Amino acid sequence: MNASHLTEPGAFDPPSRNGAAAPQPAARGSTDRPAHPLRRAEDHPPPRATVSLVVPARNEARNIPWVFEQIPDCVDEVILVDGDSSDATVHMARHCLPTVRHVQQSGPGKGNALRTGFLAAGGDYIVMIDADGSMLPEEIPHYLHFLDNGYDFVKGSRFIAGGGSLDITRIRRWGNLALLTTVNHLYHASLTDLCYGYCAFRRSFLDDLDLHSTGFEIETEMIAHALRSGLRIAEVPSLELPRRSGRSNLHAVSDGRRVLRTLLAERPGAQPAGTGSS
Repeated sequence: MNASHLTEPGAFDPPSRNGAAAPQPAARGSTDRPAHPLRRAEDHPPPRATVSLVVPARNEARNIPWVFEQIPDCVDEVILVDGDSSDATVHMARHCLPTVRHVQQSGPGKGNALRTGFLAAGGDYIVMIDADGSMLPEEIPHYLHFLDNGYDFVKGSRFIAGGGSLDITRIRRWGNLALLTTVNHLYHASLTDLCYGYCAFRRSFLDDLDLHSTGFEIETEMIAHALRSGLRIAEVPSLELPRRSGRSNLHAVSDGRRVLRTLLAERPGAQPAGTGSS
């Protein structure tokens, strides 16, 4: 098993992503001149990767306008995954962003919503963000920078320089630290944050992530499977804001237990979830 690869911005030599063949020189002794002068490689940059933003939401009509108006131009499609909202979440999303794609999740829970959105996404990169206003959409280009430069999975961290949280409680902080220590021990990793769902990854690795969780523990399952699969992982600083309105569906103790069970079930050497004998 490979450990995660964590670096600071700019501290690595990015692998080449341009697969175009280099121009071939003319044969020696040839007097023919090319029809067009040779151009520098930067005159023909590779196509920009497309970006899908997946936003799971349930009764977030009051928060959607702020979130959607902050989405940067680098996002090509926005997918709203509605969890059977009883308010005007879907209508508000369409009002704020007429091009939004609305899909209905097939079962309960944040994990189910995210998996539904991931399967509907068509971009080269997938970014996941909450609909409650606790995550800043303006940070998305920071995540894309690392994907553009050779990383496969990028996760936000509230506990590295430049990051922070204006919302985390003492019990959530201690719970996150305990679970983080567990995952770093199990995978010989050096992550700085675990229970934070602002992530981006290459869609081509969706099968490797092999997601099955239905609740909040899906964020931990993603990281565990990324580590176990040897994906190149980077952390970027992120500022967590308080929910703009409404009440959170997160329950620190019960959801923390689900995260711990996920970590133990997905530990190296354990049988992966969903692969039991029939």
